[in-house]
Amino acid sequence: MTQVLGKVVTFDEFVAKYPDNRGQRYELYDGVVVEMPQPTGDHEEVIGFLATKITLEYSRLNLRYFIPKTVFVKPIENESAYSPDVLILNQPNLVNEPLWKKTSTVTQAASIPLVIEVVSTNWRDDYLKKYADYEEMGIPEYWIVDYGALGGREFIGKPKQPTILVCCLEEGEYRVSKFRGNDRIQSPTFPELDLTAEQIFSAGTVGNS
Repeated sequence: MTQVLGKVVTFDEFVAKYPDNRGQRYELYDGVVVEMPQPTGDHEEVIGFLATKITLEYSRLNLRYFIPKTVFVKPIENESAYSPDVLILNQPNLVNEPLWKKTSTVTQAASIPLVIEVVSTNWRDDYLKKYADYEEMGIPEYWIVDYGALGGREFIGKPKQPTILVCCLEEGEYRVSKFRGNDRIQSPTFPELDLTAEQIFSAGTVGNS
């Protein structure tokens, strides 16, 4: 579970103190510092699998994208800062980012072709808060990868089942498509990506089969 820490702080106070604190991962939610839960091995394997497949695809397309190790996504309208599980950055736009050089922070949708959150115990953050803020920022594509079927029934069905939600911005709002089993992921950012939901879900168990 996430742990809320102390008093309300500004973004500047947050980046000055928390990001480099003994390797622990923190995010900022409307001025409240949140200590993120330690990820499971399966969670990390899914992240690694996605990062590898997407890196191969943008490299194949000769796009000037990259996946950073530690970068914050900051909505302009509030004192929040998120560290996504997989963040694809559009390198040419970083010259327009006012916080990039000093704090490795991006605030513009033009810098973020795609953001991915892999769901863990704090699933409400991915389905509700981050969804709303990424939409408000105008990030064109957002994936919610719920390989463990942890989210609410309204999002992944009853009975719950592993689901990937691909949220695509249309006229300022996300249109959500859901993928399960052998469904091929439909990504506007990477329309030729050959990847099924099941391949992503099984990424953490392949070595144990």
